[in-house]
Amino acid sequence: MSVVARQGFKYTVIGYLGFILGALSTYFVFPYDFAFYGKLSYILTTAEIMVPVVVFGLSYANVKFFHQTQKEGKHQNVLSLSLAGILFNFGVFTALFLLFHYLFPEYKQEAWWKLKYIILALVLVLAISHVLNRYVSNYKRIVVPNIFENIFPKLANLGAFCLFIFLGMSQPTAFGFFFAMFTMSTIGYFVYANSLENLKPDLSTAYVKKDGLWKDILNYSFFGFLGNIGNYIAIKIDKFMIGNALGMEELGIYSTLFAMISLISIPQLGLFNISAPIINKSIAENDMEELDRFHKKTSLSLFFLGAVLFSCLLVGFPYLVSFIKNGTMLRESEPVIWILGSAILFDLATGFNGNIISMSKYYRYNIVFMIFLAVLTIGLNYYFLQHTGLGIAGVALATAISLTLYNIVKISFNYYKFKVHPLTIEMIFVSIITTMAITVAIILPDFSNNFLNLIYKPFIVLVMIYIGNHFLKIFPIHDYVNKKFIRSIFKPGK
Repeated sequence: MSVVARQGFKYTVIGYLGFILGALSTYFVFPYDFAFYGKLSYILTTAEIMVPVVVFGLSYANVKFFHQTQKEGKHQNVLSLSLAGILFNFGVFTALFLLFHYLFPEYKQEAWWKLKYIILALVLVLAISHVLNRYVSNYKRIVVPNIFENIFPKLANLGAFCLFIFLGMSQPTAFGFFFAMFTMSTIGYFVYANSLENLKPDLSTAYVKKDGLWKDILNYSFFGFLGNIGNYIAIKIDKFMIGNALGMEELGIYSTLFAMISLISIPQLGLFNISAPIINKSIAENDMEELDRFHKKTSLSLFFLGAVLFSCLLVGFPYLVSFIKNGTMLRESEPVIWILGSAILFDLATGFNGNIISMSKYYRYNIVFMIFLAVLTIGLNYYFLQHTGLGIAGVALATAISLTLYNIVKISFNYYKFKVHPLTIEMIFVSIITTMAITVAIILPDFSNNFLNLIYKPFIVLVMIYIGNHFLKIFPIHDYVNKKFIRSIFKPGK
């Protein structure tokens, strides 16, 4: 079994362990105070929106130019200069942030200013982590970094929440713990990167000046920055706008529902990180046939698994919230689950279409697409928040519309330029099977015990999907559920 399969599977296992930790927190801890959970979510979201400005696309340049620089033994030189660039960018960004609020003091009433110290500090450690995460992915090693990327944020949220709500410690103390966990993850990235290959800081500029390589790196980084910031704004702006427009409690409810939905997209993150070098290689060798095959195969896998999990979530949600404190508040916002989940499922079906563009000579087009997505998302969110009474359901609808249109545009572009696309007839079969399974599970009678309903209705969904998949041969489950593959997962050094 290939290293991609092993690493992808291990990544997914870690992802689901993180999900279990997050789920336990989401279901049994955070509902005790949606307002404080909303504040933690607001801090992280705001910092993540600012991170692309500080990173300035340098993280992706460490993937794009890795093979070229590694051949000449200068990949660590580029890494060192990238980290130095992060520190410089952070200094400039902080100065501009303070200057803006000095010139426009009315914005000091906003939540981001009141929480500026922890937000700015978090921006720096997240930016460094982002560069190291992409650098490590060149070695096709994503499992350990996933612990830093997935587990540590969960621990940060849980620990900070418990310190403030249950142990009665001050809010600054809780925020201090929150920041400390992200700092530890950044240190972990350094340690792990050094274990793969001894890190030797090299800030000399002779190599990047040779043949004007620095121009290529900065040019690629600049366009990567524009595309990346558009992506972060489009994906994160909903929580930011909810926090400012509706308050921290509504943001806490939305974040809780979003955490539930995130179950279906966990495999996507690991596959994209490990696939980036493969996509880059296929494009460099102009092997579009292999790229199309890989694109379709991975997209179908993501869509199938996501559809199974989403179906179970939909039929189990009404009974799950009955065991959650303040669960009635979540039940009242159930449309968010259906709307956002459907959009994320379609996003899974489109696969890594954005990565294909970013790794090709057409990477500049990502700017246009990301600007389109960011403007559309902000505009729709503003409309639904200011001109409708839909609340967080309106925000979910705005995000779903913009994300779906964005993916359609990227699919069309990749087909026009590369003759590759992710959609297959098998996806239609998956949609039919899961729709039937959901419908049957919903119309089946309920037991008086909600725990039995929570178990048996998703079980009905799983059985129906399994039977449908068995006869239609959609997804090769046997390739992943066998002794040979399980043994390969635990091979040392793999």
